[in-house]
Amino acid sequence: MPHFSRTESTFTPPVPEAKRWIEGIDFPADRPLINVSQAAPVDPPPPALRRAMAEAMEVPETHLYGPVLGLPKLRAALAKSWGAHYDAEVPAESVAITAGCNQAFAATLAAICGEGDEVLLPTPWYFNHKMWLDMQGVRTVPLPTDDRLLPVAETARALITERTRAIVLVTPNNPGGVEYPAETLSALYELAREKGLWLIVDETYKDFDSRSGAPHDLLKREGHEDTLIQLYSFSKAYRLTGHRVGAIIAKPALLTEVEKFQDTVAICAPQLGQVAALWGLENLSQWLAGERDEILARGRAIAEQFPRLEAKGWVLKGLGAYFAYVEHPFAAPSSELGPKLVRDAGILALPGTMFMPAGDTTGERHFRFAFANLDTQGITTLFDRLCELDWPLAGTDSAA
Repeated sequence: MPHFSRTESTFTPPVPEAKRWIEGIDFPADRPLINVSQAAPVDPPPPALRRAMAEAMEVPETHLYGPVLGLPKLRAALAKSWGAHYDAEVPAESVAITAGCNQAFAATLAAICGEGDEVLLPTPWYFNHKMWLDMQGVRTVPLPTDDRLLPVAETARALITERTRAIVLVTPNNPGGVEYPAETLSALYELAREKGLWLIVDETYKDFDSRSGAPHDLLKREGHEDTLIQLYSFSKAYRLTGHRVGAIIAKPALLTEVEKFQDTVAICAPQLGQVAALWGLENLSQWLAGERDEILARGRAIAEQFPRLEAKGWVLKGLGAYFAYVEHPFAAPSSELGPKLVRDAGILALPGTMFMPAGDTTGERHFRFAFANLDTQGITTLFDRLCELDWPLAGTDSAA
């Protein structure tokens, strides 16, 4: 009988795999690589935050282990901010700080799932969620989305079994960019509550939602503590990707289980990153509002430019936060076109196959463009290069 380790049970991380496509390729200065593969800010934190971090480096406690569930001041500050955003009471003891949102997800799933349990994951999915479920021995149940890339409660209902432990949502969505309507979240919350499941809502991109005010009212529902778990990342808000600061908002009894995971895996989130996140919460609300405005403007630029691609057979499936999820018109599958896009157009993008179950051919028709690091001119250049592609189209004689 073949033996597979936990890591061998899953696939190669997509972003490092895609980065290997550019190895050994020289991109001329007048036609540099356009990298729309990864949803991470490339600019450093704003100067005022960097100065605060430099000062924190001189504080001896910054270099020591901290409380396993995070600095009390940061937990309290996020609880206050989160509660204000959702017009709900959020106690500090309902917040745990983790080494990034990926670890928040891993810790949460470790706290609620055992070997052979099942979790519903809408497709296209965030690949690191699938990878962790594989490595934990939890069966991922693909939850197909509708033509707007939205998960539907009745579709989910048909997939629930006695082994199901949770439904996972990401909104604004990665990779689809879609902002889930309040009614979508409400329907899935009610289903989870009815079935005794957890509803895990990853809100990594909450700060870049185009809607004003709270996008849902789940935190105001009576008894939500027994159903709702929210995840968050400071990485996108304050450009702290390398400092690894995320969060879980859940009932304290569950965080007691999370604490076991944290103490074993990381002991605590990096202290400097936590200090930076706290300073950001207390001082950068106006700056963050400007960042949000800029990201939303870039999304509008994508929408305004897309008719150029639409005329050539492309379809915009989802747009929001950092992402555009698009259907391409070409005969070849996106898994083959990804490396070809680097060579022919100087564009690094992830094919839809990286966000879909093995064997699901719909991924072959799609790409994800993570456009947050492109300014308006960069977006124009991206569309110029895509419009220049003369590859064989699906359904034409030249595709034979």
